[in-house]
Amino acid sequence: MKKTKIIIGIILLLISSMVSAQDELHSYLKLAAENNPGLKARFSEYMAALEIAPQVKALPDPQVAFAYFIMPVETRMGPQQAKISASQMFPWFGTLKAKENVAIQSAKAKYEQFEEAKSRLFNDVRSNYFNIYFNKKAIQITIENIDILHTFRKLANIKFESGLVSAVDEYRIEMEIGDLENQLYLLIDTQNSLEFIFKNLLNIDQLDINTPETLWVDDFPLNKENILDSIGNNNHQLLTLSIQQEELIYRKELAENQGKPDFSIGLDYIFVGTDNDKFAGTDAFVFPKIGITIPLYRKKYKAMVNEVVHLQTAKEFEKSDKENILVNIFENVWKDYLDADRRIDLYHSQLELASKSIKLIETDYATGNKNFEEILRMERKLLTYSLKLEKSRSDKQAAISFINYLMGN
Repeated sequence: MKKTKIIIGIILLLISSMVSAQDELHSYLKLAAENNPGLKARFSEYMAALEIAPQVKALPDPQVAFAYFIMPVETRMGPQQAKISASQMFPWFGTLKAKENVAIQSAKAKYEQFEEAKSRLFNDVRSNYFNIYFNKKAIQITIENIDILHTFRKLANIKFESGLVSAVDEYRIEMEIGDLENQLYLLIDTQNSLEFIFKNLLNIDQLDINTPETLWVDDFPLNKENILDSIGNNNHQLLTLSIQQEELIYRKELAENQGKPDFSIGLDYIFVGTDNDKFAGTDAFVFPKIGITIPLYRKKYKAMVNEVVHLQTAKEFEKSDKENILVNIFENVWKDYLDADRRIDLYHSQLELASKSIKLIETDYATGNKNFEEILRMERKLLTYSLKLEKSRSDKQAAISFINYLMGN
């Protein structure tokens, strides 16, 4: 009963550690969202796009003109000395609204591009985090294997001094230790590089990167069909293309309206000077003044509409192509996810067998019943399976991270 309680306590402790590690990763994602300069640039572009709609939906600025007659124009009312004109242009009905809708859709597309950049950044952060975890474990496992070889070296030295084996066994261990130490130095250099990249993603100079003792092995909560549906509905690249299709609808409406007349309304105010006439000196109004812009060159406006029609067709093909590309990418990632899941079970089992085998071989070697080659071969298998198990755990979570990216999460 006491043993059962201890086992349950250990399991709960491991679960608590994994949850804490996931919370730690979420804190790194939050830092990346707050600090990454590339993501900030995309957000600023979106904020700039929001400022376009108020510009394009406004009427054109009114025109005011002043004219002074160097030679006054004599009229019955008196000499005309100066004139002020004011006019306001009004585009065809719905033109300004179409411009506003185009700007709004463009801003929405910028927002989806920002969300795409954020999803990609989060996937990069998670992938680098899993690489850091694996590399840390590789360093730890390599050090443990070097320690095992040191134990074997002592054992080989005892047998050599007893005259039971030649010095070749010690030389082989020294060679194996040298190879592992060289591999360890490479792993340490790789760790420094990975942590440097990780800090750059978060745009932070000083940061202690904490990883769990054992990486969580959560399965993906959705099945394949649901994931594909989510990609089709929520992927930010596809959403961007859908919004751009809506933008082209309004651009076509705008192009059609630009081929219709614009109107202007205005007035003139004329300053009249004095002369001997009793009516002289009375300023005169000329009101109203109405103008119209006639779009005579129809080929130009027809070409504007046709341009948008061709762009709509191109955008449909582009979206269809993007859907195919994303499905192909997902199929490869899903394959990697299933493969990593299988490898976790395989290498966990293989590692247990290798650990039991090496203990038996070590005992047999101590009693003189085993060749030393068998110890080194099994020790290499122990190292290989330990590394492959951790790599499988890392690969599985990296695949889950990328699937979440494809789904726009």
